[in-house]
Amino acid sequence: MVLILVISIIVLLTLLGLPLFLSIGALGTALWLSVDPNPGVLQIILIEMNRLATMPILVALPLFTMTGFVLTASKMPDRMLAFLDAAAGWLPGGSAIAALCACAFFTAMTGASGVTIIAMGAVLYPILKNRYDERFSLGLLTTGGSLGLLFPPSLPIILYGVVAQIDITRIFKATLLPGILLLAVLCAYAFLHARRLQRKDLRQHADFSWRAVKAACRASVWDFLLVLLILTGVYGGFVTIAEVSAVVLIYVLAVECFLLREIHWRRQLPGIMVESAILTGAIILILGMALGFTAYLVDARIPDRVIDMLTGFTRNKYLFLAGLNLMLIVVGCIMDIFSAIVIVVPIVAPVALSYGIDPFHLSVVFLVNLEIGYSTPPVGMNLFIASLKFERPVGVLYRASLPYLVLLMACLIVVTYLPALALF
Repeated sequence: MVLILVISIIVLLTLLGLPLFLSIGALGTALWLSVDPNPGVLQIILIEMNRLATMPILVALPLFTMTGFVLTASKMPDRMLAFLDAAAGWLPGGSAIAALCACAFFTAMTGASGVTIIAMGAVLYPILKNRYDERFSLGLLTTGGSLGLLFPPSLPIILYGVVAQIDITRIFKATLLPGILLLAVLCAYAFLHARRLQRKDLRQHADFSWRAVKAACRASVWDFLLVLLILTGVYGGFVTIAEVSAVVLIYVLAVECFLLREIHWRRQLPGIMVESAILTGAIILILGMALGFTAYLVDARIPDRVIDMLTGFTRNKYLFLAGLNLMLIVVGCIMDIFSAIVIVVPIVAPVALSYGIDPFHLSVVFLVNLEIGYSTPPVGMNLFIASLKFERPVGVLYRASLPYLVLLMACLIVVTYLPALALF
């Protein structure tokens, strides 16, 4: 009830036109003043915001954000798609598999599924619609837009680590296999769908061509090195996430601005910096206000009260996980992933720990739920973005996304009740 009330108040304030950081800040201010009417108590919020500024890991947030914006403005997505199509396009469902992998890669880099639908949808939708039925194509792009949220250098993972105060590198390791599972299941569905329709996805590649693959590899060599750099830095364990983010940004700027010259460093780069700074500033403002709000929750022992209430109902952690999944799917529908993390994690994490749930397993369950929530009717964000992008009624997107959601829900059950997948 506490969580529902908090989310309801914040959503109401946001619907009334307040920016999200002001909604959270206003709620936190009101709650602190209800405890102590002395305005000096509000220094606690400033103290928490100052603590945020001293977190070394926070450096990774603007650097990875800038990297994503630079790559979005470059021709990297087209090169990666060309390689994936050359490598898998000859298979039944090959173009769909290539599209899913491209979406996952692009979302991992940008940290925003909506951006993937808008940017990649313009390229992928005409190709898919030409080879498959419209419903299949729309569903694939709508749900595939959020697949990369579990892969490095995903911004939601970094934000989760900051809010939950757990090791971000270990979260990246925990989300790797679940992310591969979700991607592999949807790719298998695309393959079987094409086989069932007895269509041969060979309109561009009649046969597998080593020449085409080699040409695509040569064109994408700098992109492969970027992927290798990220994976080595994140999973190698010999550098911090902040250091990885700095090296990756320097590499991307050097390649895109001076080597390939796809982005003009004087005409385009300043605008890209402004766009990334706006997003980063918004996230940090929300996070700073949320930490002040979280301090009130801890001071008022709200998580302890929630624990007492739930343990009085059941001590079974599997029932708790089932209820948590249902709640997080709803949260993922009505809130963007950044807001959901900063608002819900401080309440849910202590409760989950009281049930003996590993914090890194919880991070995977949390993120997978929010990823699915993006495409869950009736108000999943991806549904409305896809409706606007592809100029189709939202009801059509509901039906198109249903088979993919069923598969993703099945994966969620596996991830929830098989913690070894995240804790290998």
